[in-house]
Amino acid sequence: MSLEWEQVTVAAADPAALGTWWKDALGWVVVDDSHPDVFEIRPSEDEVPGLLFLRVLDAKAAKNRLHFDFRPVDHDDEVARLLELGATRIDIGQGDVSWAVLADPEGNEFCVLSSGTP
Repeated sequence: MSLEWEQVTVAAADPAALGTWWKDALGWVVVDDSHPDVFEIRPSEDEVPGLLFLRVLDAKAAKNRLHFDFRPVDHDDEVARLLELGATRIDIGQGDVSWAVLADPEGNEFCVLSSGTP
């Protein structure tokens, strides 16, 4: 295959604030903050894929069509850490499940799966 996954682009009202939140949540590094409308993070300077945050003027209006699932070493500790960073618990109709559905500070949904390996 000749394609390499470079990044996921995230629409944001405040790219630097949201990008910084995700940098802290993931333990990644900033690779581009040269413009107020663009903020890019990656696992390391030379490692892809990354997340590219671009400014948009319209507010988020509906459930994400794409979201991230994360598998932590310790589910409860990781959910607590993310909530402390500013994530919120949300209900998207998931019912009684073994994972937590959270939202970042701009309301983008993501899941923290149960601990361990898949």
